[in-house]
Formats: sequence, C-alpha cells, structure tokens
Amino acid sequence: MDEYSRFVDWDKMDVSAQSQDTKELTCTDFHELKQLARQGYWAKNHCLRAKVYHKLISNIPCRTVTPDANVYRDIVVKIVGKRNSSSLPLPEFVDNSLIPTYCLNAEGVGAIRKIILCIANQFPDISFCPALPSVIALLLHYSKDEAECFEQVCRILACNDPSKRLIDQTFLAFESSCMTFGDLVNKYCQAAHKLMVAVSEDVLEVYSDWQRWLFGELPMAYIARVFDVFLVEGYKVLYRVALALLKFFHKVRAGQPMESDSIQQDIRAFVRDIAKSVSPERLLEKAFAIRLFSRKEIQLLQMANEKALQQKGITVKQKRQNVHLAVHAENFKSEIVSVKEMRDIWSWIPERFALCQPLLLFTTLEHGCSLSRFYSHSEGHEPTLLLIKTTAKEVCGAYLSSDWSERRRGGNKLSFFGTGECFVFRLQPEVERYEWVIIKHPELASTGAETENHTQPASSTLSSSSIPSDPSDRLSPFLAARHFNLPSKTASMFMAGSSECIIIGGGDGQALYLDADLNHGRTSHCNTFNNQPLCSESFQISILEAEKIRNSLHLKPDFTVNGNQAVCRPRELYPAAARLDRFHCT
Repeated sequence: MDEYSRFVDWDKMDVSAQSQDTKELTCTDFHELKQLARQGYWAKNHCLRAKVYHKLISNIPCRTVTPDANVYRDIVVKIVGKRNSSSLPLPEFVDNSLIPTYCLNAEGVGAIRKIILCIANQFPDISFCPALPSVIALLLHYSKDEAECFEQVCRILACNDPSKRLIDQTFLAFESSCMTFGDLVNKYCQAAHKLMVAVSEDVLEVYSDWQRWLFGELPMAYIARVFDVFLVEGYKVLYRVALALLKFFHKVRAGQPMESDSIQQDIRAFVRDIAKSVSPERLLEKAFAIRLFSRKEIQLLQMANEKALQQKGITVKQKRQNVHLAVHAENFKSEIVSVKEMRDIWSWIPERFALCQPLLLFTTLEHGCSLSRFYSHSEGHEPTLLLIKTTAKEVCGAYLSSDWSERRRGGNKLSFFGTGECFVFRLQPEVERYEWVIIKHPELASTGAETENHTQPASSTLSSSSIPSDPSDRLSPFLAARHFNLPSKTASMFMAGSSECIIIGGGDGQALYLDADLNHGRTSHCNTFNNQPLCSESFQISILEAEKIRNSLHLKPDFTVNGNQAVCRPRELYPAAARLDRFHCT
C-alpha cells in the first residue's frame, strides 16, 4: 500500500474499486478541475486522492498565523500526555455521540480525539462545529501522520476568504445554515417538504439534521466523493447533496409506513444504508441536476437568516445545548383560515419569518372595506400575508415580501415592486401554491439559475453591507429582481398598489386584482407566478385580512442565554406546526 495508508483498515475499504494506475493531476483551471472532481477522476486511486486533497487544501487562503504540523508535534504531548485517547473528554462544540470512524484502523480511531483536542486548544473561538470529527476522520485516511492531518484541518478552519465558506464553527452559522437548507427544501423538494410537515412536529428540527446526514451517516465511499467536489466548489455542494438525499428518501419511502416513531431516525437510517438503493455516482448526478440559486443569492439568504437569529438573541458564542426557545402564538386571530390552513401557509414561508408570530393588522370586519385604511394599517410592515374569503366561500391569498409603502416610489404611477419570495395560493376548494416562475424555470433568467461562470469557487464577495440598512431594518434582499437578467418585466410583477386598486402578479393577466372598495376582485393566469385562477375569475369579497409576520420578539429577563433554565410557553396554536416552536421565549 502507499505512504498514506497508515491509518487505513484495508479490510473495511472497498479495494475492488481502487485502481493501481499511476495518475497525476496537473490542471489548474477551475472549470476543468470541477469537471474532474465531479467525474471522480481521483476517486479510485488512494494515493492520487491524498495528493489532490493536499494540493487543494494547501491552496486555501488562510490567516497569517495558522497552526501547522510543527505546532501539533509541540502541543500534542502537553495536551494528551500518556492518557488513553479513547478516554479523553471532547470539547462541547462537537457531538460526543457522533464520531464516525469510516475505514480507520485502531490507531486512526484514537487519532481523531487527539486532533480534536489540539484544534480546540488552537481555535478558542469555535463554539459549535458538529462536522469536525467527520472531516478529521476522513482526512486521516489520506494523511501520512496525525500532524499532517491536523495541519490540513486547520487550514480548512482558518480560511479567511470572505467569499469562501467551508465549515460552520458557531451555532449561529450552523442554525442559519439549517434554516437556509429548509428554505431550499421548500423551493426544490416540495413533495418531500409536504411529507415532513405532515409527519413531524417540528420541521426545522428535521432539517437541522442535514449536516449529520453528510458528516455522520453517509458511508465512507459516499462522503469521500462529496468531499472531492466540496474542496473544489465549496459549501453549496453540501446543500446540493443533502437535497438529493431528501429527494431519494422521499422517492424510496413514498407510500411506505414509517419504520420508527421519528422521521429523523428514518432519514438517518436511510442515509446509513443508502448503498442499498443509490450509488455514489447516482447521488452526485442527482445533486448536480438541481438548478439551485446562484452563490450570491444563497449567501444573501444565509445572511438574512443569521440576522433573524441575532434578532432573537442568538450570538456567535451561543452553545446549542443552552438554547430552548418556543413561540407563543395565542394571539393569532383569523375569520378566514383555520389552524390547519395556517399551518399549511406557515410551512411555505421563509424560515427566518417562520420563527415569528402572525399578528392581525387589518380586517374588513373591523376596519371596513377601504383600500386607504388597508394601506394605513399595513404600511411599515414586511412581510405580510393577504387572506381573502369570497362570498362563494373560496379562500385564497398571497405572501408579500415587501412593505406596501414602497408603492409610493413610482409617484402617481402604478408600479410593481417586491421580491421573488412573494407567492400566491388558494386554500379552498383545494390547496395550491404558486411561486415565482423563475424558481421552477431558472432557464428563463441567465443569472438567477446555476451559472457557474467563475474563475474560482465562490467568486462573488458579499458582506453585511450588501444588505440594505434602512429604517425598517428589512430582511428581504434575497431574490430581488435586480439580481436576475429577466426576459421581460412581466416576470417580476410581484405586487403593486394605488388609490384605485391592488394588483398581485402581472403579465398577460393578474393573479389578484382588488378594487378600491375591497369589495370586488378578479383572478387569472399571470406570467410572474404562472398560476391558475385562484378562485372564481370574478369574485365578491366576503372578508379580507392582512397578517403581519411579526418579527419584533425579544428575549425577556427570565431567559438566561448562558444559563440552564428557560421559561417556555406550550404549543397552544400549532401543536404540530412546521416551524413555529423554535426561537421565541416568553
């Protein structure tokens, strides 16, 4: 065997898949490297993969002072001493119960804990990093000794390129990634998302497992192939593969009874045994067939989710085990939708707003049938939920991402505004949601879909200044129409309002048109949402409501972030609501 085999138990490795052909990797062009990684060019030669990993990791831009192999040799004796590595207590930023060993021999298994402890010594700012044990275990298979593995992991952790995200190292970053994954599932795996909402009490808790699927449950042959591409293309690959796993889980298990009392356990078991149904190549093929948003859009979404968590009191130093927050939604009122129907709607809205509570802003039953009064109650709030019940008992509505006060930017001229997070829906007689047409048909916008015209991975650089800071402290820069090269303006006619009417969706028709008296309306197909009529094409309004998705919840004094106790209210309104019971303490 080669010089990188010190920690490998070859009885566990699939030697039949290994090639002894001597290969070299000389290319430096990003696009060529990306294709080779996806094709598995170095996957079947252990020595070549080790050399490629070393080359790719050595090219990661890092802080000036990054611990190297010599640092490890200096500190490991002081930190570990002569103690048995299996008895060493691990830092609390990793999950002690989930340390994959893959195809490591006994020496390799012992080395994992030693390296984790030395990293904890050198990286005191790490507060939550559940993926770390898996990354260390994987790289040990391709390292000459512990010190070399330590250095490679340190370079990954010390990456200082603001456009290149690799491994989450704080609870804030981790939890926002879970929310972002939930948003992506909602957009790209709607059938699986519908199943999660139906069978789980807390969908975000299920989606919070997404990194565990990759860095914990996936067998060695699979995670190594994922890591091949991850080192070239970056964090977005992880989202892709996790989405593919969920798609396969839904496809394989559709219509079958759950194998346990927990959908989380069922997904974990499926991923552990994935070799029974899906090959590594098929998994990656599925992952790269998903037409995801651009890196810029995903980064904007991630930043918005982090901001929402920070507004709930979550900090970069937060430790997960000290967080137990719940939303109290007893003030919810609606004469239009039931609890079950609101649960359906809540499962569709972006994760960062699903942390919040609905609050009734306007209802024609109390405030009268006046568009001017609708504006006076709705302006200053975003996002909002518009709910309509017709005299024929049909129920439809819209999720509107932007503040109605933006309608004034066009002066007296009716002009459209909003973002691609807007959607329209109907609840009665049947449930159907219609999203922005670009989400399902990204080929219509040359920059909104997957356009990897980069000279290097993750070339777009964003900072917090990329998100507008205005008096409303808005969280909706994600999917702004200006980020996309749209074929026509009709693809981005999200919402418009004047003293005469409200229009939702445009282009060859309007998804919703409401008159100034909030008495009559029309609905038809429109290009923006590619929707069917939401109810009778011409209808009379029985009740109209506007709900604010309240984002002004604050931690009260009886909640101690670093303490052991939190006072939480019961799940009164949404006993099985998708994500309403996560991040608010009362």
